[in-house]
Amino acid sequence: MKLNDIKPAAGSKHARKRVGRGIGSGLGKTAGRGHKGQHARSGGYNKVGFEGGQMPLQRRLPKRGFRSKMAGDCAEVRLSELESCGLDSIDLAALKEAGIVARTAKRAKVISSGTLTRKVALNGVAVTKGARQAIEAAGGSIAETAAG
Repeated sequence: MKLNDIKPAAGSKHARKRVGRGIGSGLGKTAGRGHKGQHARSGGYNKVGFEGGQMPLQRRLPKRGFRSKMAGDCAEVRLSELESCGLDSIDLAALKEAGIVARTAKRAKVISSGTLTRKVALNGVAVTKGARQAIEAAGGSIAETAAG
């Protein structure tokens, strides 16, 4: 093999269409643009979704729902997870360390799911009404936070 023998793979390169170069080329006169109309003109184009003045589909359909940007910020912690974690003093950092809460979570909230039989002290973690009753019934304590 020599450098002057190297060629691209067969069929990988295509010759550019030379339009508007006479009748013999097969693409003369209108140059593949058809006769008249917006697409035959220079600068003739429509924005994406344009339907000729008819109300476009994306505007005919109703707007529905939304996706919260903060949905992943708050993690839910079950009472049964507090039971099994083996920690007495629990805050957000301890929950992340134990692998109960995702590392990306900014807040945590204890929900009343499962049972709690041992005493735990919560600090800086939000609590639902039912979870608060269960924690206090087990002899635990909850430090009030500004977010509540």
